[in-house]
Amino acid sequence: MGPPPLTRGIIVADHRRTQGSQGTANRPRGVAARVGGWSVRHRWAAVGIWVLFVVLAMAAGSAAGTKEVKSSDEMPGEVGRSEKILEDAGIDEPVGETVLVQGAKPGTKATAPEFREAVDQVMRAVRKTGGVTAVTSPYESKTISKDGRSALVQFKMRGDPETAGDRVQPVQDAVEGVQEQHKGELVVEEIGGASMEKTFDDAFGKDFKQAELSAVPVAFGILLIAFGALVAALLPVLLAVTAIVATMGLMGLVSHLQPMGETANSVMLLVGLAVGVDYCLFYLRREREEREAGRDGRTALEIAAATSGRAVLVSGVTVIVAMCGLLFTGLADFKAMGVASLMAVAVAMIGSVTVLPALLSLLGHRVEKGRVPFLNRLKRGRSNGNGESRVWRAVLTRVLRRPKMAVVASAGVLAAIALPALGMNTQELTLDQEFGDSLPIVKTYERVNAAFPGGSDPAEVVVKADDIGSAATQKAIKDFRAQAISTGASRGPIEVTVYDKENIAVIDVPLVGGSDQAKAEKSLNTLRDEVRPATFGKVDGVDAPIGGQVAGSKDFNDQLVGAVVPVFAFVVVFAFLLMLMCFRSLTIAITSIVLNLLSVGAAYGILTMVFQHGWGAGLVGAEGVGAIVSWLPLFLFVILFGLSMDYHVFVVSRIREARMQGRTTKDSIAHGVITTAGVVTSAAVIMVGVFAIFGTLSMQSMKQMGVGLATAVLIDATLIRGVLLPAVMALLGDRNWYFPKALRWLPDLAHDEPAAPVPAQVPPKPERVPYQQV
Repeated sequence: MGPPPLTRGIIVADHRRTQGSQGTANRPRGVAARVGGWSVRHRWAAVGIWVLFVVLAMAAGSAAGTKEVKSSDEMPGEVGRSEKILEDAGIDEPVGETVLVQGAKPGTKATAPEFREAVDQVMRAVRKTGGVTAVTSPYESKTISKDGRSALVQFKMRGDPETAGDRVQPVQDAVEGVQEQHKGELVVEEIGGASMEKTFDDAFGKDFKQAELSAVPVAFGILLIAFGALVAALLPVLLAVTAIVATMGLMGLVSHLQPMGETANSVMLLVGLAVGVDYCLFYLRREREEREAGRDGRTALEIAAATSGRAVLVSGVTVIVAMCGLLFTGLADFKAMGVASLMAVAVAMIGSVTVLPALLSLLGHRVEKGRVPFLNRLKRGRSNGNGESRVWRAVLTRVLRRPKMAVVASAGVLAAIALPALGMNTQELTLDQEFGDSLPIVKTYERVNAAFPGGSDPAEVVVKADDIGSAATQKAIKDFRAQAISTGASRGPIEVTVYDKENIAVIDVPLVGGSDQAKAEKSLNTLRDEVRPATFGKVDGVDAPIGGQVAGSKDFNDQLVGAVVPVFAFVVVFAFLLMLMCFRSLTIAITSIVLNLLSVGAAYGILTMVFQHGWGAGLVGAEGVGAIVSWLPLFLFVILFGLSMDYHVFVVSRIREARMQGRTTKDSIAHGVITTAGVVTSAAVIMVGVFAIFGTLSMQSMKQMGVGLATAVLIDATLIRGVLLPAVMALLGDRNWYFPKALRWLPDLAHDEPAAPVPAQVPPKPERVPYQQV
């Protein structure tokens, strides 16, 4: 409940008395108001401090360098343990490459003279490059397919495995030269860790870079439409970009505690640009609104700081808490994404409440420079003189007239959208699912898997023993090789590499199942649960974790599944507590959580419909995927939960502000939603535009992320915040402000600001309350 009528009258009278030279100096002020006030009074100091901070952060990050995520940190379970054994021993397992030589015609056999000559040519060609070692003939290693039509020439790349992709081009050129000599007769194609990395970097490195570069112009274009002025549109983009630059520098410093990766950089840019622009947009819109109401520049800034500034702080802290949920996954890449994202949000939030008021104070009315006449006429046509959206006024009039019907209809639509998510199938995408037919190497991958089940990336058993040369250990290795084949987990050939000095042996075991993840995992489980205990389990002082691509996928998914409950619990509980303390209302806190979960559920449903069931998949180039990439649901939950709070906090803060000014609950809802609808819509369109760019990439995992984020934000900003939220709050009435006595011990983060002062020199505009009849 708001303050009693007599108290409200005293508050309003007090504001009118303090208007003028004192401004709002005697008003109760929260953190955002105090910081904003200091920024306005010390404009050049605030700008100088921000510039200095950005420069120092970038310089410090460059000087410290960025520590990349290591293979041993990147993967959980046995895969991470096997990588750690090799890393501690100083063993850099060279990257393996394979050349497939296959008859192009049904009758061609590997025993044919021309086939043997092609194999010899491949071996001579790759050796000649000087970049390979351990070149092995298929006739020696017995890597000839059962039908006799295919053979594998295998070798290792020299040098650092991490940079093998940068040095593989001469080898690929040599293989292509042999292919040209046997075109039409034989298929001669290379595949392996280095060649795949090189191919993907060439194909999608520019794709990602273009997407990242396109995000800023897209955001600027939308802001230009929203504000109708070049300077006003440029300001949020400029602040967001400087916040991203500063975060990049900070990431270099923090990487020495939490290693970073390329994925963390991309996610940081996405989140940083989205929230950075949004926070500035919220602040700038409120300042303009107060100016248009007739208030002087300083008063308008103080009101914006006390209201939108506070909303930015609450929203930012909530998003940061949500991002912290990624730290509970125990996965290095997820932890890196979480740390990078929360830093980006924190820097953008601090910039919005510190340097932005100073810049607005310096610019004054010049913030309206560069007006675009057509856009301003369009903007005026969509809003009235009070800054209220005519479109949303029309929608809200109907919603508040029949709130029960609005709740049933909107909740029904959201439930229908979310329903397919109950059958969501998540898995690691295979190479052909991830890239389709867009890359020739995918066809090579399929040919190798068809001819040699187990593919070119076998399971890797890293045997660490007290004495690798002891009779017991050697017998265990021999028995392991035999039982791996006798149990049906592998058809061979099984290769063993021994490092005597380090007392380590590496056993490469091609798994039965190949690219079929389920069958390959069954073979892996046989090795782990049956073969290993029966062989190495009998020898003291031996550790034999099993890694490889299939093991990595399985261990990653197992870790991810185990992290779901703690991540969900952490994010939901802490978001609930923050809402409780910031709005001092149990009802609003519960409503916040429920509406955000509906938003996430809708995103899951859309992903399932498009990428799993293929409904409309052709529109986004996602035909034939049939699954959702395993890491995406948890990632989307954290990101969407945080971003959805952005809009919720902003809208509800405006509703609560109106309520604290003495309006009725229903009138507060109408005022809050209508006055924020324009800025929320603009903010949502910016996010949708930025995320949609990533939905155009060729990688299905990135496409799924972009489509999921874009559609969820669009639904959240329109159907949920514009229809369901006001309808639910209208039905609840004064119960929206219920706060039980038992919870009043909680810290009070509300920092309520009383009603905005009315300028003495300009008579207040007549209050329009068209919803009293509702």
